[in-house]
Amino acid sequence: MAKIMDELAIKRALTRIAHEIVEKNGGIDNLIVIGIQRRGDILADRIAKLLQEIEGKNIITGKLDITLYRDDLSSIANQPVIHKTDIPVNIDEKTIILIDDVLFTGRTIRSALDELIDFGRPKCIQLAVLVDRGHRELPIKADYVGKNIPTSRDELVDVHVKEIDGVDEVIIEKRVI
Repeated sequence: MAKIMDELAIKRALTRIAHEIVEKNGGIDNLIVIGIQRRGDILADRIAKLLQEIEGKNIITGKLDITLYRDDLSSIANQPVIHKTDIPVNIDEKTIILIDDVLFTGRTIRSALDELIDFGRPKCIQLAVLVDRGHRELPIKADYVGKNIPTSRDELVDVHVKEIDGVDEVIIEKRVI
């Protein structure tokens, strides 16, 4: 097991992502920050707070549970745990900043895009991830990346956040088969 990012590295990466979002979009007007549950929504809340500090304005946030949109639902669990999707406003003609912790094959993001489109027709969707580990199976690329971490397929990248795990860190470990 190797620690790739500690609390300070995560904070720096999220701060940089927030500044890049402001720069690319000319501010935060018309933006909605939506995180993919379980850790993407926590990172989304942190990024939204940083955006509010940078711009001095409130920003709308939401969270997405993609469980029922997954293409591997039958193989992950007999009774998957379903959380609540919460998008508090109409997303039509809004710029969505979709946040996830790790970008791997792209299948999670594809599921999130499918679900978002069921809520309306956004002006555009931009993707921000804390870690991009490569190995894409779908043509999906993040607009904002905290850290690129080359990995092998037999490794796992785990993002731990204080709110769930008691610590902020990113670790890589060998997959146990």
